[in-house]
Amino acid sequence: MSTLSEVGDRDHWRCWLCDEPVDPEGSVNADRGPSIDAGSSPKGKKEPAAIERLAHRACNTGKGKVAPVVAWSAALFVVDPAPIVATVERMSRKGGREVVARCPSRADADEAAVWLLDRLSRFAPDLRVETQVDAGGGQFLLVLRAL
Repeated sequence: MSTLSEVGDRDHWRCWLCDEPVDPEGSVNADRGPSIDAGSSPKGKKEPAAIERLAHRACNTGKGKVAPVVAWSAALFVVDPAPIVATVERMSRKGGREVVARCPSRADADEAAVWLLDRLSRFAPDLRVETQVDAGGGQFLLVLRAL
C-alpha cells in the first residue's frame, strides 16, 4: 500500500474521477480533501486491485453509490463523445480501435486527441493507446487505438 504523498505525486495531485486539482495540504476529512481510491477487485476475482489512485474524499465516497463517470472537458468541441470509463474497460479487455468522438474541425479533433491521451495516462496508466484523426463526411472522427 502506497502513502498518500506517493500516490498524489504520481497522479500530479489531480482527482482521477473529476480531473480537478486535489490540495495536498487539505484535510483528509474535507469533501475536497485528498484520499486514496484503492479500487475494487473485478467481479469474481479475489485478488486486490493493482492501481491505487488519488481522489477527492467526496468523489471517492460518491463512486460507491453509482458507477464512476469520467467527463470529457467542457472546453473541448466534441460531438457524441464515448463514455470514457466504458471505453477503457472495453479496450483493456479486447484491444482494437474505437471511434470516441466527432469534431467539426481538424483543430478541434487534434485538441481533443491531446486532451484524451493526457487524461487516459492518469485515469488508466496501464492502457497503452494512441489517437488518430480521420476526416470524413464534413467532420473529423477521433479514433482511439490500443497498442
